[in-house]
Amino acid sequence: MVENGRRSEEKIDIFWKEFLMKTGRCETTKYLDIFHFELTEKWANELLRLVLIGQKKATSSSLWGYEIEGERMPEAGDLSIVTDWKGVPRCVIETTAVTIIPFLDITYDICKREGEDDTLESWRAGHINFFKEEGKKLGYEFTNDMPVVFEDFEVVYQV
Repeated sequence: MVENGRRSEEKIDIFWKEFLMKTGRCETTKYLDIFHFELTEKWANELLRLVLIGQKKATSSSLWGYEIEGERMPEAGDLSIVTDWKGVPRCVIETTAVTIIPFLDITYDICKREGEDDTLESWRAGHINFFKEEGKKLGYEFTNDMPVVFEDFEVVYQV
């Protein structure tokens, strides 16, 4: 098991060094996070596909999740590595804007930047389910006034 973890870390390290070299960035440049979208393999890979074709340009998460896990929230200019479900690095995104909005105040004009849904209702239904599932794991309870971290990003490198 450790060997697989080591291989995964090596893949990330090689990917990051390639990114820095091919984009002319300083070798001391750091990334904020390595992650995949969603809680299931099907959706993690589908949302990655939407990112890679340029349809998904934003993501949302629970402010409470960041607080519970003691993680720093993203800020404009942050770089993150997005992987597929299996942890294979596929692209680097750069955060362009971060807004904290109560769940109920998110409009279709906002959520359509996530590129996942055709209506506000379907976006809400999917995200309520996601936040309820995540809340069970992390120890928070979804509410309509829950603060949502809405993060806009652009792909700055992909393989």
